[in-house]
Amino acid sequence: MNATPEILAVLDDLLADAAPEDRGALWQLDRQGRELDANLVRLPPGAEVGEHQEDVLDVLLVVLAGSGLLTPAGGGAPLPLTPTTVTWLPRTSRRALAAGPDGLAYLTVHRRRPGLAIKPAVPAHEGGEAPCSLDRVCPECGRMSQESAPKYCGECGERFPER
Repeated sequence: MNATPEILAVLDDLLADAAPEDRGALWQLDRQGRELDANLVRLPPGAEVGEHQEDVLDVLLVVLAGSGLLTPAGGGAPLPLTPTTVTWLPRTSRRALAAGPDGLAYLTVHRRRPGLAIKPAVPAHEGGEAPCSLDRVCPECGRMSQESAPKYCGECGERFPER
């Protein structure tokens, strides 16, 4: 059976219809059987996504509206982000994002992450139950951070609650 192409969203309309206080992931690709993930993310003016990295996947970041800076880790020169800028974020690259005075709206696209698998708890004779990792799950988009004490979500930019 052949799949049928379809329009999933009009990103300009989603941005125009969002309330001024809406931030983080405004839209996510959600079709069953897909091999890609995509997210429309909006950061308010001056918001930041702290330094983070994606260990497994390359990410393509396409700026749709606003402006900002992408700062590579290790003192690299900040990269200006403006509408229609396409940026490749290779896996394992560390970077931070900062929205400009008009905020920043961008689309991220990457290979689909494997589903989270439920692993059995460590048997009692090996030291009890496995530790809880809920403090590493983003309250906005549900992504689990690879960092042990994340400050910002690497996917949607939401700040994790203070610990």
